[in-house]
Amino acid sequence: MKMDSYALPVETDTWAVDTDAVTTVFDWDYADSREKMARLYQKGKDLQWDSGRRIDWSREIEPSNPLGVPDQFIPIYGSRVWDRLTDEEKGHVRQHMAAWQFSQFLHGEQGALICTAKIVQTVPDLDAKYYAGTQVMDEARHVETYSRYLREKLEMAYPINPHLGTLLDQVIRESRWDFTYLGMQIIIEGLALAAFATIRDNATEPTAREINAYVMQDEARHVAFGRLALRDYYPQLTDAERREREEFAVEACYLMRDRFLAEEVWLNLDYDGKECVRYMRESAFMQGFRKGLFSRIVPTLKDIGLWGKKVQDAFVDMGVMEYSTIDPDQANAEDESVALQLERELHGAQPRP
Repeated sequence: MKMDSYALPVETDTWAVDTDAVTTVFDWDYADSREKMARLYQKGKDLQWDSGRRIDWSREIEPSNPLGVPDQFIPIYGSRVWDRLTDEEKGHVRQHMAAWQFSQFLHGEQGALICTAKIVQTVPDLDAKYYAGTQVMDEARHVETYSRYLREKLEMAYPINPHLGTLLDQVIRESRWDFTYLGMQIIIEGLALAAFATIRDNATEPTAREINAYVMQDEARHVAFGRLALRDYYPQLTDAERREREEFAVEACYLMRDRFLAEEVWLNLDYDGKECVRYMRESAFMQGFRKGLFSRIVPTLKDIGLWGKKVQDAFVDMGVMEYSTIDPDQANAEDESVALQLERELHGAQPRP
């Protein structure tokens, strides 16, 4: 329904309700949505799934290697600490590392649930509210799925990592709707996609693989949603406003890079935490892993126009500028196709439309 369809005059196309914390925006123009946003909303409706049915929860896992990955994927493999461990202690490390990884996934997904509900409330465009509504359901399903995996399979969980907690605190406190998109849809979920892919592509235990593959199928749409909204909005910013967002993005990227050192695990297991962190910072495997985490963030920030000198200098410092040539649409399409392929492989399921 367009504005000129009302029987009585409507003074404005939106209504903003201000509170101390946030501005809630109603959109009175119910006209047809932007084409790309409408297609994304339809896909969000079509691809809803039930984790209780789509995932086979009956499988048993091996506690000493719950993901079924080679030891080379353990961050302290090859260190003096690792070489001193018994086989039993190495099994404990594998279990605790899996629990720590999936715990951070879980906490991040609850953050996404809260942030997406906030987007529904604050974003000014009705078509974006439509899609964000489907994402709220997605995020609730992700929280349910990771929580069940930790409870039933790993029987262990870790608190939220301080670096992730700091960024979530900043994103949730920020009243401007586009910062919620930038912090959650682009930075946190973009990095999560790369972390999920590491497990999806390298684990041999089927449950861990399919959980991450199916969540990635959803997350690919979420990042696309953030890109569409911000790509339309950011050209309207002043230079000062753009610089503020670029500074936020750079700080967030450094926070997320340092999140994967897992200090909590080494302290909890009473290992030499400083030695473990030092080794992880210097090891070729972890340097490659931490670089790979930005394979989605770098091209997306470039795509939405946050590509000033400060952002580029930070990515040069991190050694991740090579990802600036990746096509975000192609990466998202691949995440969706891999999920369907894995579903057919594990269950003989027909591909979703």
